[in-house]
Amino acid sequence: MAEKSFLSLLTKSKTLKTTKQLHSFLYKNALQNHPLLFSKLLLHCAITITGNGSGEEQPLHYARRLLSHSSPNPPDAFMYNTLIRGLIDFPQIAVNTFMEMRLKPLSSPIDSFTFVFLIKSAANLRCVRNLSSWDILLNGYVKLGEIELAKITFLRMSVKDDVSWSTMIVGFAQNGCFDEAFGFFREIHKLRLKPNEASLSGVLSASAQAGAFEFAKVVHCLIEKSGFVWMVSVCNALLDTYSKCGDLGMARLVFERMLEKKKSVVSWTSMIASLAMHGYGVEAIELFHKMENCGIKPDGVSFISVLYACSHAGLIEEGCKYFSMMRDFDIEPTIEHYGCMVDLYGRAGKLEKAYEFACEMPISPNDIIWRTLLGACSLHGNVKLAEQIKKRLSRFDLDNSSSGDHVLLSNVYASLGKWEDVASVRRSASEQKIKKAPGWSMIEVEKLVYRFMADQKQDEIVKEAYEKLREIMLRLKVEGGYVPEIGNVLHDVEEEEKEDSVSRHSEKLAVAFGIARLREGNVVLRIVKNLRICRDCHVVMKLISKVYGLEIVEGCKSRIAHPLR
Repeated sequence: MAEKSFLSLLTKSKTLKTTKQLHSFLYKNALQNHPLLFSKLLLHCAITITGNGSGEEQPLHYARRLLSHSSPNPPDAFMYNTLIRGLIDFPQIAVNTFMEMRLKPLSSPIDSFTFVFLIKSAANLRCVRNLSSWDILLNGYVKLGEIELAKITFLRMSVKDDVSWSTMIVGFAQNGCFDEAFGFFREIHKLRLKPNEASLSGVLSASAQAGAFEFAKVVHCLIEKSGFVWMVSVCNALLDTYSKCGDLGMARLVFERMLEKKKSVVSWTSMIASLAMHGYGVEAIELFHKMENCGIKPDGVSFISVLYACSHAGLIEEGCKYFSMMRDFDIEPTIEHYGCMVDLYGRAGKLEKAYEFACEMPISPNDIIWRTLLGACSLHGNVKLAEQIKKRLSRFDLDNSSSGDHVLLSNVYASLGKWEDVASVRRSASEQKIKKAPGWSMIEVEKLVYRFMADQKQDEIVKEAYEKLREIMLRLKVEGGYVPEIGNVLHDVEEEEKEDSVSRHSEKLAVAFGIARLREGNVVLRIVKNLRICRDCHVVMKLISKVYGLEIVEGCKSRIAHPLR
């Protein structure tokens, strides 16, 4: 009853005097530590009421005192966000409040709203006086994904430290701006600034995502020369980079060179994931047991990696065993672990079992679970189950992210030649204004990364790739007996048109460009793609490897393929 009375009176309070009386009301009723009521009081002082301009205490000042001396212990992020929001016209105080917030133990973590209010308060950048404040602003823009604003802010800074540079490099890597990440890292080297742990991890992350193997080797040399090999986090990032660039041997070498006592659970898990990604499921499981024998307790991510290994190696019984084993380590399965099990059954063709498992999960399956199963239906051509799953997916509010669902369902229909159903799915996507995510492929040539997309605007680089591709495809037909795998082309059109469609896939353009620029003695080409590699492209990569005597490493979202292995 007292709570309702307080909230009702608070909405009617127009002055700081009456608001202070309501603060006393909370103490009288032993409600001063009630998080919701305190948050409402703080919001009222910081945002709702305004001062009278006289010498009396101002509401915003009172709000600051409230948070410093009277807030429940510990305060939550909402309380600090409220105060920062109220300080929009006082940027330096807002930044100081944020710095205080970072040092305080909070009952809930700093969130995106923190940075939204902080950035709004610092819109007048002339008010930001010290380097720490600038770095906080940069970090805020990066957290919000506003990488262009972060770049503008960085360029306006008269003084920059290692934190400023590393924040930008990490931001570029997280937002897929790989060339910029590499460029900023090169600039650090030119300015003779010493890289820090964050900048090294950031540039290695960019290298891993772009498949920039040669650039990663340069960074590795710098790590050795600068004495950063003792940093476990940097070694973990290096291991992950070599693995995603397709060189499992170098990943193993980094792992084996780490001192046994220095290896963290992240180190072991990264190596297990690397083995799984390259198709060595049994070895990944053996390493999992070796980790246990070394006294390292596996965490939730470790089990995701070992379940992933079982899934890609078709080890169903082992996967079920490790899923059950999690509770022996007091680890409660999360949605990611359940997703691995659905993937395990789905890849093995046990679609009904996968569907039954998803329906019986103790937590509600999310769209990723159903999309995983839809992908398995597409792989095995199960139309009936695919239609059921698509109905379940339609209940989620996914905006344009559901384009993949339409593509997967379309794949199922097309593989069985049901072109009317394919057309119906496409019409539905068109009516809902759903656009398919464009596929791209990247290749590193002489330490520069080139990105290719099908049907992209033709510049000199793209023209060179197309010219070489035409030459390659002709040679593959003559010397390798290549016949296009047109089952993946989801158009009810003539065979010749289908052949032309598959010949223009981005990964083919990337490898053609790599061959056109191939230097003598180089026999390895590494391709990274944002989508799954189609069957026809996989066949072409195999034939190119044989005909041209090259090793081609294909990397997509979660798998590294060596076509000739």
